[in-house]
Amino acid sequence: MYLPHFVVKQKLTLMVNRYEVSESDEAGNPTRLMALAEQKRMAFKEQVTFFSDASKARPVFGFKARKKLDLNAGYDITDESGAQIGFFRKDFGASLLRSTFHIEGPGYTGTGQERNQVAGLLRRFTELDFIPIHFDFVDSAGSPLFSVERKMSIGDRYRVTVPDQRVDFRVAAAVAVGLDALMSR
Repeated sequence: MYLPHFVVKQKLTLMVNRYEVSESDEAGNPTRLMALAEQKRMAFKEQVTFFSDASKARPVFGFKARKKLDLNAGYDITDESGAQIGFFRKDFGASLLRSTFHIEGPGYTGTGQERNQVAGLLRRFTELDFIPIHFDFVDSAGSPLFSVERKMSIGDRYRVTVPDQRVDFRVAAAVAVGLDALMSR
């Protein structure tokens, strides 16, 4: 499933991180709810499940860490039947100066980095929550796969733009939520 742009909005709760993932118009305004995601806080093995609606009766995709407590752990992205549709992992060494992730999907591999290294360093070493988080993912040939940009709002809100039609919406949504959840946002 391909979507050229969508938004991810975090809803803060006491015991879980919740995310609404909505299709959007070109201006970034949500138009149709696509999935709701939940991540249990303080889990030893990171896992996020995306549901079709607020009833949480039907999981439609998700991601889960391959290993417990591994700084370079990879995350398998699976569809509702459990079949792998993608993979991502944080590159711990490269992320010391600029957060870097590697991604794989059907027909492509790529890398995503924070757009601005200075903003990344400031975010790491200060408590300033308004510093933007912008990631650009490119394939091995350097062509854009997708980008994730945090917008200024109450609660974290991300605009995801996907120019490459090879990128399944579910993979891009999992990575966008993963960026927020795994960077302790």
